[in-house]
Amino acid sequence: MGRSEVRVHLQTQQPVQRELGHTVTLALAMPANDRMDALVEKATELGVRAIQPLMSERSVLRLNAERADKKVSHWRGVAIAACEQSGRTQLPEIAPVQTLAAWLAALPAAGAGQRRWLLSPTAAQPLAQLAQVAATRTLVLSGPEGGLSPAEEQAAVSRGFLAAQLGPRILRADTAPLAVLSWLALQELAQ
Repeated sequence: MGRSEVRVHLQTQQPVQRELGHTVTLALAMPANDRMDALVEKATELGVRAIQPLMSERSVLRLNAERADKKVSHWRGVAIAACEQSGRTQLPEIAPVQTLAAWLAALPAAGAGQRRWLLSPTAAQPLAQLAQVAATRTLVLSGPEGGLSPAEEQAAVSRGFLAAQLGPRILRADTAPLAVLSWLALQELAQ
């Protein structure tokens, strides 16, 4: 150790595993106000691997290209801070903002080991029932305030999404995806 430098020799490395055992991607119609910031922060703490911000028919938050780029950059900063706070070792990807229709059209067919869930209060199947299918990747689609339109839900179902309900109560647009992430993380701990 000198006045202007310190030299360290690393003898052993102890890998730290703080990530979920499988990949979870949240595709969500962006909630209004600061709710998206909080959602990115909490989803990062809970272990999300990627977030796809979307604009749907009923979205309150609508962003043009320049504002969308600035928001995505801001959300990446929020995710970095949340990773530092929670001790995560992988930064989640925050994808560019897209319309739901364009994103669904570009979505490849579901591969083996992937589950696709559409959060819908009118769905007949509870999440716990759908989760019985083992997977290494889970893609969760969640709507905005007011939910996705029936046409949007049908478009998602045609792309391989299974409609899932989270219980008898209607959860806010920023609560529902976090409830799913929490549930998945707890299921992993129980195994």
